[in-house]
Amino acid sequence: MAALDSLALFTGLGLSEHKARETLKNAALSTQLRDAATQAQQTLGSTIDKATGTLLYGLASRLRDTRRLSFLVSYIASKKIHTEPQLSVGDMVTPEQIEEAVEATINKHRAQILVERYRFNMGLLMGEARAALKWADGKMIKHEVDMQVLHLLGPKMEADLEKKPKVAKARVEETDQRTAKDVVENVEAAGQTLSLMEQLRGEALKFHKPGENYKTPGYVITPHTMDLLRQHLEITGGQVRTRFPPEPNGILHIGHAKAINFNFGYAKANNGICFLRFDDTNPEKEEEKFFTAICDMVAWLGYTPYKVTYASDYFDQLYAWAVELIHRGQAYVCHQRGEELKGHNPLPSPWRDRPLEESLLLFEAMRKGKFSEGEATLRMKLVMEDGKMDPVAYRVKYTPHHRTGDKWCIYPTYDYTHCLCDSIEHITHSLCTKEFQARRSSYFWLCNALDVYCPVQWEYGRLNLHYAVVSKRKILQLVAAGAVRDWDDPRLFTLTALQRRGFPPEAINNFCARVGVTVAQTTMEPHLLEACVRDVLNDTAPRAMAVLESLRVVITNFPAAKPLDIQVPNFPADETKGFHQVPFAPIVFIERTDFKEEPEPGYKRLAWGQPVGLRHTGYVIELQNVIKDPSGCVESLEVTCRRADAGEKPKAFIHWVSQPLICEIRLYDRLFQHKNPEDPAEVPGGFLSDLNPASLQVVEAALVDCSVALAKPFDKFQFERLGYFSVDPDSRQGQLVFNRTVTLKEDPGKV
Repeated sequence: MAALDSLALFTGLGLSEHKARETLKNAALSTQLRDAATQAQQTLGSTIDKATGTLLYGLASRLRDTRRLSFLVSYIASKKIHTEPQLSVGDMVTPEQIEEAVEATINKHRAQILVERYRFNMGLLMGEARAALKWADGKMIKHEVDMQVLHLLGPKMEADLEKKPKVAKARVEETDQRTAKDVVENVEAAGQTLSLMEQLRGEALKFHKPGENYKTPGYVITPHTMDLLRQHLEITGGQVRTRFPPEPNGILHIGHAKAINFNFGYAKANNGICFLRFDDTNPEKEEEKFFTAICDMVAWLGYTPYKVTYASDYFDQLYAWAVELIHRGQAYVCHQRGEELKGHNPLPSPWRDRPLEESLLLFEAMRKGKFSEGEATLRMKLVMEDGKMDPVAYRVKYTPHHRTGDKWCIYPTYDYTHCLCDSIEHITHSLCTKEFQARRSSYFWLCNALDVYCPVQWEYGRLNLHYAVVSKRKILQLVAAGAVRDWDDPRLFTLTALQRRGFPPEAINNFCARVGVTVAQTTMEPHLLEACVRDVLNDTAPRAMAVLESLRVVITNFPAAKPLDIQVPNFPADETKGFHQVPFAPIVFIERTDFKEEPEPGYKRLAWGQPVGLRHTGYVIELQNVIKDPSGCVESLEVTCRRADAGEKPKAFIHWVSQPLICEIRLYDRLFQHKNPEDPAEVPGGFLSDLNPASLQVVEAALVDCSVALAKPFDKFQFERLGYFSVDPDSRQGQLVFNRTVTLKEDPGKV
């Protein structure tokens, strides 16, 4: 019985039945694994996911010192160890050793830390502790540094921040803890929402004033800082400067819309300027169509850059600074391969301490093309906030650049380029999404290592949507699989796709404003964005009538010898916005669902003995005859009509068309069936297995009233009772194509 219990326990960890039985044959291993699983269940409950089970098995199978089983299992259960490499590290370096190494490092610099307090470069402590424990987990070291510094100095005080730190800190914590539910409530309270300009102009954002960078918590001050800030103010005149720095290797998506609104909006709200700077440092993936599309989308959202710049504008200066960095002993040429640098704890470079002259010669050789790709890199001597050591500054690539051609065969990385381009353009507020927080220390370090003006990096939370995939690589997979047509397929959440579907830019901007500027990442439901779309289109999309599945209706007593001209208000709630004219003839077409021979209780549309009104005509029709084809399918109806004011008011008024245009209408729905198609726990087969087979329905012969005959691509209409629609660029003369943008009302089944 005990063996059966153990077998069930081991298979519950993700082991195959065969492997579980083999494990039971090893008494020592099975005992250790049983103890590990039992302890983990005390924290995680009876169900343990496969990834955790794999780690527990790896621990039990190679741990030699059984006395350390308990604390290593506790680290796995609490997710402090969540990868195999970390497990190997954990087996070699104990928390006590990390504590001792950090304590020794802090004691070495204790006097300076007590003087400088939180202005002291904590990266130095990280670097020295890592040097002492080369195999230790970087995150564990950082956590221990933070804890011991806090114990030594206590909480940050007025003098550390030179402003009210507790208020600012409280606001950050409050923002960081906002849940998606809080944001949903904010979006739904549309009437109480501040505009983005009001948010960015107000006191909600405790940003520094231009030239007062040094007042920002964590900003590193050097003997040159104040002189550099004075020079910066002379150049900018105290003007706020931001930048939107996309990589031109894909199309912008809904998350970028928040970044565009934040960067351009903050500058505009504070009478500043915003650069559109292309981070074109990876020629392998950059295409001209992406540059054009990004410029178009920024303009579409209503923003005009102060200047369009490129990282490649500064390649000469960046190279000169890299040479200077080597001269200062802060960079070196390394020959570790890319695969050796992957992971959280790569081996330290054996070339870190090579002579300066040697690195200078090798870097020049890199520039002259004497190394193959991957054979040499230039690395900076620093420890980043996530514990990674010596990020790469330059690498060899023999791909011609779209602007510089074959002039360069070495290209700078993001970690090297970003802060220096910000410095060159005298950016005051470098606004980044929160995943770049781990690069803040390298941002400050590099500017200060070269003694150039150092901007301030501020992080905010990304904006994501459920039922969406925005990764460039995965969108390419969708295109290759034929699941979508291209980057602008209206089922995607790229900005070009939303534009093609008919989303107004004002609606996207309003959505970003309602979500607000948060520190925490927010993942929103698509229906909240769609609600913003309805708000805009309700006031801007003129009404028209269309029939998707038509049924021919003959009015046998039509009141005129020729068709009547009916005046239809463009906006029934505000007739001052004008009218359009549609013909009303003896033959009209209605939706097939607006007629039933045998209606269910509560059905209010056309049926035997139940007349209906035709919208805008002033007439009511009543069924007289049903004509069917040989198979029994209803082919057409014969009705009589009367004035609406000549009898009892009908229970319903239905839309109709007469002498219509034949158009193609594309009805879009969600592309994926699950909220998180990229989550293996939710979709084990991968996102391509989660495609919604009903995400696109094409009505090839829909009937639309002739008022839309002159419509152009991206013109928008409300088709009465059906939804909001936009003219697709596929339209050609005599054959309009419409995309359904959103339905008239939110589908309660999709909330």
